[in-house]
Amino acid sequence: MTDPIRFAHRIEAFGYDVLTGLLRMLPFAFVSALGGLILRGVGPLTSKHRVARINLETAFPEASKAEIRRLLSAQWDNLGRTFAEFALTDRIRAFEPVSRVTVEGMEHFDANAPAIFVGGHFANWEVIGTVLTQAPKPVRITYRKINNPLIDRRVREQREAYGTRFLVQKSTHRGGRELFEALRGGESIAIMNDQKFNTGLSIPFFGVEAMTAQGAVRLALKTKRPLLPMTVVRDKTQFYVRISPPLDWPKTGNRSVDVEAGVRLVTAYIEDCIRANPDQWFWVHRRWPKAHYRRKRSTEP
Repeated sequence: MTDPIRFAHRIEAFGYDVLTGLLRMLPFAFVSALGGLILRGVGPLTSKHRVARINLETAFPEASKAEIRRLLSAQWDNLGRTFAEFALTDRIRAFEPVSRVTVEGMEHFDANAPAIFVGGHFANWEVIGTVLTQAPKPVRITYRKINNPLIDRRVREQREAYGTRFLVQKSTHRGGRELFEALRGGESIAIMNDQKFNTGLSIPFFGVEAMTAQGAVRLALKTKRPLLPMTVVRDKTQFYVRISPPLDWPKTGNRSVDVEAGVRLVTAYIEDCIRANPDQWFWVHRRWPKAHYRRKRSTEP
């Protein structure tokens, strides 16, 4: 008897292959605009729209309803562009003379390698991967495994096509050891630090407690390697990547205190990036505890 789960995985993978094949026949700018157009129409019809609205209202309680509606539409446009662009990300060459990517702050990478890059799901976050993996110095990138193993393999292969050779699975003991050994061996690592992490620290995020990953900060303290913040901003199909100077904070020698202080500093950086371009963050993620969304539902008219 056919396993229904495996059959469903094959159907999903087939659909993924067809869509990817069609998108790769089209120019990058057209694919990006098409993705934005589709998700601006479809996104508001999904349950994720309510999540994005609650997140925006939580982060910007002073914003008018009209501004929240504008941001909701704009973030769907960005997300649609990002998803559609993934099929063509291997066409991006970050350091060629004519490129869709402008990189600022490479001197911070050169002066601090091996380093721990910390960032978030801004604009098209895959562009951060292209910059780091096409840079001269080696970088290991963390990733979250996709439930469908067939699509997971395809996504890994697509990332390898634009240069990513060193993927490390997040939230595993093996992954943590790999990252530690990479730093000790002279390789930099990159970690997204803006999503909910159930075994992390409860840290205020836009004023509301949220479970936050502490792995990047712990590695920095353990290996004495710098934390380099990194972000990307979109202007349609042009991208501006910025590597900032290392984050620094007073160390007390008390590991728990120093970890929390570091996590708060990283969180503040993430907040600043979001405030600068609020339409370009991954708002459809349930960043706060489930109870926060239940309370918001109970207060809806």
